[in-house]
Amino acid sequence: MADILKGIRVVEQGTFITGPCAGMMLADMGADVIKLETPGKGDPYRSFRNGFYSAHFQAYNRNKRSLTLNLKDDEDRSVFRDLIAQADVYIQNFRPGAAARMSADWETLCAINPRLIYCSISGFGQTGPYVARPSYDSVTQALSGFLGVATDPANPRLLGPAMADSITGLYAAMGILGALVERGRTGQGRHVEVSMLEAMMHFAVEPFTGYFALGEVPTALDRPRLAQAFILRTADDRLIGIHLSSIEKFWDNLVTAIDGQALAADPRFVQRQGRIDHYPALLDALNEIFATRPRAEWLARLAEHDLPFAPVNNIPEAAADPQAEHLQIVVPVTDGSEGAEQAIRPAFTVDGNRATSVRAAPLIGEHDEPIRASLKGTPGQWPERAATAPLYAEAE
Repeated sequence: MADILKGIRVVEQGTFITGPCAGMMLADMGADVIKLETPGKGDPYRSFRNGFYSAHFQAYNRNKRSLTLNLKDDEDRSVFRDLIAQADVYIQNFRPGAAARMSADWETLCAINPRLIYCSISGFGQTGPYVARPSYDSVTQALSGFLGVATDPANPRLLGPAMADSITGLYAAMGILGALVERGRTGQGRHVEVSMLEAMMHFAVEPFTGYFALGEVPTALDRPRLAQAFILRTADDRLIGIHLSSIEKFWDNLVTAIDGQALAADPRFVQRQGRIDHYPALLDALNEIFATRPRAEWLARLAEHDLPFAPVNNIPEAAADPQAEHLQIVVPVTDGSEGAEQAIRPAFTVDGNRATSVRAAPLIGEHDEPIRASLKGTPGQWPERAATAPLYAEAE
């Protein structure tokens, strides 16, 4: 894949998921991301499960380098300031107020480097009645209204993997990229703030708009009912997902594929609005039909009739799916001494080029020596360029 962010320097002081996810997105596009960690402790996600290099940590920290700094130490504080002076982006997901206590707040770092894009990520924002509360993924799923339109109230459950954390990281990366583009025009840095609550409420923009426009309180059943989407269980206790949308031909094709002429003749299901109004009954009727054959047979029949469908894959099945294999979504992990040997590559294809591997998440302090050496003016791994060089040429 083309390193479209090559030459961009990112200092990430993130833990768990939101900050590290934002940093990973930039690293996946070629930015040089330096992950700052406390000596001997590191990101708590390192020890989330099974030792000090958990799969959870590996997932969000590939393609980065690790530098350990003790910001209570004078020499390390000087190293930190030197890093910031040369950086394009700084990312932190501390609780509000913590950055100021360690002299890593926006005002302090902007004074060191006015071109810096500073990104602060929080649970509920930097001010307000909930500012002092701790927040995690499940808390934000609940507060934002997302769970209210995504889970069955009769059988409520949280949705995973960590959706609110990851989605917030994606929004943070998008805000950073926008600020970098603007800096190419103005030469000035920006303070980008993203909270998990804001990210998840924006992510649920469609049900919110439905409520604002229609005055109706959305429920978890609305989306599958209106989209005519079904999860159906087959004779061998496997699952298939079907999404008919609003295109009538898909209903007609489904009827043909399942020999469902009697179903189609039911007055409740003749028109699309009837199928929407009687969605639970239609779901039950389809499940009765799909329970008569194993999944492989149904998949073959559905494939013959131009239908939007897929098996509900588990993770090994998804990794081995023929389309995923064709797109080479699973790639090798390089430069690692332990941990996973494969990973999911970045989703981007640029000019026909995509990533063919990813670099392993770093061991704690793995890159201390080269990074510190580079800041002292000795040969290191930082790309050489003037700290004040514009990212883009000014438009004529």
